[in-house]
Amino acid sequence: MARHNTFFPSRRVLIIGSGPNATDVQGYKLSAFDVIVAINNAWRVTEHWTDLIYPYDFPADRLPTKLTTGQRLIDETHFVPSQNHYGGFVYAGGTMAYTAAYWALREYAPGEICFIGCDMHYPETGHTHFYGTGSPDPLREDISLTSLEGSSARFMCLAARQGCNVFNLSDGPSRLIFPRQSSDRSGPSAPYPGINSKLITDCLEIEQQLGYFVEDGRYWLAADQFSKSELEQLNKRWLMAAGQTKEEK
Repeated sequence: MARHNTFFPSRRVLIIGSGPNATDVQGYKLSAFDVIVAINNAWRVTEHWTDLIYPYDFPADRLPTKLTTGQRLIDETHFVPSQNHYGGFVYAGGTMAYTAAYWALREYAPGEICFIGCDMHYPETGHTHFYGTGSPDPLREDISLTSLEGSSARFMCLAARQGCNVFNLSDGPSRLIFPRQSSDRSGPSAPYPGINSKLITDCLEIEQQLGYFVEDGRYWLAADQFSKSELEQLNKRWLMAAGQTKEEK
């Protein structure tokens, strides 16, 4: 397990979602990554994953029946404390791409996290997932998902604050705002410009003032206590903090 107070700037993490391009990892040089986190069914696209993260309602018959040395199953008993460490699900975005991201950020304290199969973009025709057609979980009606882009900006900002750069390895349409990168890049990545430290602090202060925190992670049971309009405004500020939009005067 990671030492949470230690930063490993050379450590690279790959997070694999279930988007159609998840199978791109089969052409990657996976030895370039120190950790490979698969979300839900994504463990099926490569045998080289180290961690499989999944929610409480993931069907048990879809889990691998056998683990190899170095592989772990990560359930809510592991990721809820990590999510809470970064402010909780309501602010982070209650879908597994972001849950996996925050868990990996705290667990491994890496210098870089890369994403593939996590675009959260669903075409009207054709496959929505690498295994065919599935339910677009990030598009469900949910108080924490008022802006997938805003949730993306928040993670990008908090990762940068911790010294970690984040990248999207996908070359297709995406709801992630992360910079694009090729999987075969070698050497440490340079910090990206545009992150506004003052606005990050402002956003975190707003979150504290709103107090939208549910310790057990079951935020949907208290959804009537949260204001969608307040979260929409907060997401706009996170996008500003990430340098995606200009600050309103």
